[in-house]
Amino acid sequence: MSITQEMARFALNLQYDAIPETACKEARRFLLDSFGCALAAVNNEDMRAAHRYIEKLGGVPDATVIGSGLRTNAPNAALMNSLLIRAIDYNDIYWKQDPSHPSDIIPAALAAGEKAGRDVRDLIVGILIAYELEMRWCLAATPGVREVGWHHATLTQFVSPFVAARMLGLTEAQTVAAAGISGSSHFTLGGVVAGHLTNMKNTADPMATEAGVAAALLAAENYTGPVEVIEGKEGLYHVLHNVQWSTDILLRGLSSEWLINECGYKPFPTEALTHQPISAALQLREEHHLTDDLISNVLVKTTKRGADILSDPSKYKPTTKETADHSLPYCIAAALVDGHVLPSSFDEEKLKDPRIWSMLGKITVVADPGIDAMFPGVKRAIVSITTVAGQVYTAQVDNAKGSPENPMSDEEVIDKFTANAEGVMGAEQRARLIDATWALGSRPLPINEFMQLLVI
Repeated sequence: MSITQEMARFALNLQYDAIPETACKEARRFLLDSFGCALAAVNNEDMRAAHRYIEKLGGVPDATVIGSGLRTNAPNAALMNSLLIRAIDYNDIYWKQDPSHPSDIIPAALAAGEKAGRDVRDLIVGILIAYELEMRWCLAATPGVREVGWHHATLTQFVSPFVAARMLGLTEAQTVAAAGISGSSHFTLGGVVAGHLTNMKNTADPMATEAGVAAALLAAENYTGPVEVIEGKEGLYHVLHNVQWSTDILLRGLSSEWLINECGYKPFPTEALTHQPISAALQLREEHHLTDDLISNVLVKTTKRGADILSDPSKYKPTTKETADHSLPYCIAAALVDGHVLPSSFDEEKLKDPRIWSMLGKITVVADPGIDAMFPGVKRAIVSITTVAGQVYTAQVDNAKGSPENPMSDEEVIDKFTANAEGVMGAEQRARLIDATWALGSRPLPINEFMQLLVI
């Protein structure tokens, strides 16, 4: 039996009643968190551009776009909703080996489930399939695919077709075909998150999600794809030969061990490696009442990746939101100047703030071998601030808020959702959406009815 067949059986056989409530609850929490991220982005210019593109594509009205309520075909809706969730870089993060954002795949379950007339219990199942497979892919490669120059969307293409196939009610053979079609179509270069960043930074995974839905729809028409796209000749294992793959890790614990409980929430709308340094900088600012005019210089000790990818020369002169929210120096500067890092920290006007630009010149980021040796098991950052008076203050943070070791409470998840959604959605509608999401699975509710709560 191929690896693809084993994954297909997991996806097709998983039943809502067999999933522990702890995992179902986490699926609801991540869903609400994702909705907040999407709603916060609906009026962003890049999302307006993407929406115009989706409108021009047209398509049969099978699924709903968050915010506008536009009805379009399932792949289009999956792409647009995934773009919205991903746009401000505020959705979930999993990083034990390779990094990923499993919630990028939730729109595959929403769109395919809506097209197929599924219930919200099926939605929970689809979300669990996405998280369990995506997170295992992140663990299965040593070194991770990001370490050898590939983006994690390369893994997403091997997950989204299983989610869509389950929601569409495909057979095992059709599901295997869908995985083969998608898995041979969407490898993504790590260059989308290197140097000066563009809109593609947040588009790679949504396109892999779209590809999985399209592949499942093709397979539903009995279109075929390679059965051994993972382990076969010139398949994933063969082609990415500078990575050691573990099939045991990839398949172990499916239906019995629930990795979703080990996924994290983002406390800041920034690249995940910035969270510990930002937390340390904010801690020092608050404890010692440090305003930007009192700061002489800032030393940030982090991982090799943090010093290289997130602190290369382009990151000291960010001109786009995409570059700034992946710039460790900019994030630290914004935190020290404003006392917070919010989606508004990356507005066009804020990117020109002279106080932030002045602070950027005071920040040095270095790779610390000791920190690097512990990563990713421990995601440590050490920040030292020297004042103009010569005082030196230092803080160390190992686990930022939102990590499994320092989790967000239900109230904090709701607060984050509210802060993201309140600019576009009224209080009464927000309350209905929160209540409905928290109650998913407790009563029958078609996904298409549930999606109406997201139309503003």
